[in-house]
Amino acid sequence: MRTPLSKVRGLGSAKDGTGHFWHQRLTSIANIPLIIFFAWQVASLSGQSYDVVVERMSSPWVASFMLLMVLSGVYHMKLGMQAIIEDYVHDETGKMLLLVCNIFFSIAVAAICTISVLKLCFVS
Repeated sequence: MRTPLSKVRGLGSAKDGTGHFWHQRLTSIANIPLIIFFAWQVASLSGQSYDVVVERMSSPWVASFMLLMVLSGVYHMKLGMQAIIEDYVHDETGKMLLLVCNIFFSIAVAAICTISVLKLCFVS
């Protein structure tokens, strides 16, 4: 026999509880200042030469904030797409395939963006 508490501890159909909810909310809060910083950087560098961009990105502070923006943004994107897939894809095989593709796509985007920022940061 299962008690109501044991049913609640089953954490719902995704078996993830509120952790997913809170991660999505925390990354959205973290993304607010990071996106503002990113937009400010892009706007201030528009029309500038490659050398000016490299000089700005060579700063450890700028590169660090750019990496934080990339990683937080990609993780937030992954969580959002996961929620959409879990809510709207009803075929279990298709759902699992899309969830795996979502993970691989997120890793690829994070890796490419991280390498790009680091490459700009460490250009001599």
